[in-house]
Amino acid sequence: MTDRADYILQTTGLTKEFKGFTAVDDVNLNVRRHEIHALIGPNGAGKTTVFNLLTKFLIPTRGKIVYNGEEITNAKPAQIARKGVIRSFQISAVFPHMTARENVRVALQRGLGTSFHFWRNVKTLNRLNERADELLEMVGLERFADALVADMAYGRKRALEIATTLALEPELMLLDEPTQGMGREDVDRITKLIRKVSANRTILMVEHNLGVVSALCDTITVLQRGAILTEGNYETVSADPRVKEAYMGKAA
Repeated sequence: MTDRADYILQTTGLTKEFKGFTAVDDVNLNVRRHEIHALIGPNGAGKTTVFNLLTKFLIPTRGKIVYNGEEITNAKPAQIARKGVIRSFQISAVFPHMTARENVRVALQRGLGTSFHFWRNVKTLNRLNERADELLEMVGLERFADALVADMAYGRKRALEIATTLALEPELMLLDEPTQGMGREDVDRITKLIRKVSANRTILMVEHNLGVVSALCDTITVLQRGAILTEGNYETVSADPRVKEAYMGKAA
């Protein structure tokens, strides 16, 4: 039996209704600490709405959200970010006319509460440079530290987004479609990167690429029409005829 302390994030009866339309329907989500957990499902299944509820960009119609044993249902986005819940797009709108290092440093300054305080001691800025370079090396971008983001390939921009997310030292990372729009080489690179940065962290991700899901994820929750259809490891979920029907429109 799994102890509640093993779960970093849990939802109970999570529901979101929009003028009579139920986008998320009584979702009970249990995310284990230090796992990679995926939300998958066909378009319109409610995956992004769940993410918006978890990161407080939407308020649930009903239900409860608990993070590290503390209810955060009514918390503000900035409050849960300070608790260590970071969604990639929240700080991943990279600045195209800044360098990769400068982008990471902006995120580091936000994390330290020194954003744009250019009058601070130069040693503080040097420390940020050193940490920024460490993060760039972690995501394989050390050679591009001084490159303008506008000149970087798409896959490298996504890697930079992960570096800026890591700059806020998340305990729980929420990644929304991290490989969307990528070719195979970039998908492989980002998949390996997600595996690398998952050490001592928990990752909850929305992902359409089932190859990525099968390679990375410990637990998979399948949503359909806003409700949980099934849950388990990839072997269990991929063998479920209801999942095949949800994706392909007919039972296999």
